[in-house]
Amino acid sequence: MGSNRVIVKLSGEAFADPELNYGIDPVTVDRVATEIAQVSRNGHEIGIVVGGGNIFRGLSSGAQGMDRANADYMGMLATVINALALRDALERAGAQCRVQTAITIQQVAEPYIRLRAIRHLEKGRIVVFAGGTGNPFFTTDTTAALRAAEIGADYVLKATKVDGVYDADPEIDPSATLLPDVTYMEAITKRLGVMDTTAITMCMDNNLPIRVFNMMVPGNIAKAVNGEDVGTLVR
Repeated sequence: MGSNRVIVKLSGEAFADPELNYGIDPVTVDRVATEIAQVSRNGHEIGIVVGGGNIFRGLSSGAQGMDRANADYMGMLATVINALALRDALERAGAQCRVQTAITIQQVAEPYIRLRAIRHLEKGRIVVFAGGTGNPFFTTDTTAALRAAEIGADYVLKATKVDGVYDADPEIDPSATLLPDVTYMEAITKRLGVMDTTAITMCMDNNLPIRVFNMMVPGNIAKAVNGEDVGTLVR
């Protein structure tokens, strides 16, 4: 089940310094970029949605007492910083890349234009989608589902720090087991923490499978894009 066009959702935490859990770690970003560039060269069309949690997130303790919409806009700007770092690393890895942002910042990125994004993908360029949906109160998970539906992706690939979806929190419960296959409704009703409910519902409505996998394991990104059995498949 080889994929052709996919959206890879990278959490902001994926960019963070492993010691500090904050900021941008060039070693991690370069490794992820090298893997994605290689997969792109193999003929897959790749869109990437980046989070901003390594810099600022609207629902974090750092946003306490702030107006929620204002805090969310700050989080959106954080995703733009990550997107620029990723584009730089992808281009150094030999890939052609464009950043499109839902918030207009013309000096640093293209505005998000659906047909232009599709054209970039058809030409073999990687497109990094930044700025979330451009609206407060939506997560970057929802952005990944939305962009995947808009560009006609085959899969949403959620790259995380855990091996997939478990029946309990593996950090709390050592007997938690990895679930290879989950339905959309199970993910929602059992609150399995795949993505937020809005994102899962949007994938369900558009018949978009979600694969959740551990991006910290070298080679897993390529496996996920190639449609291999890695992590958990939600469908």
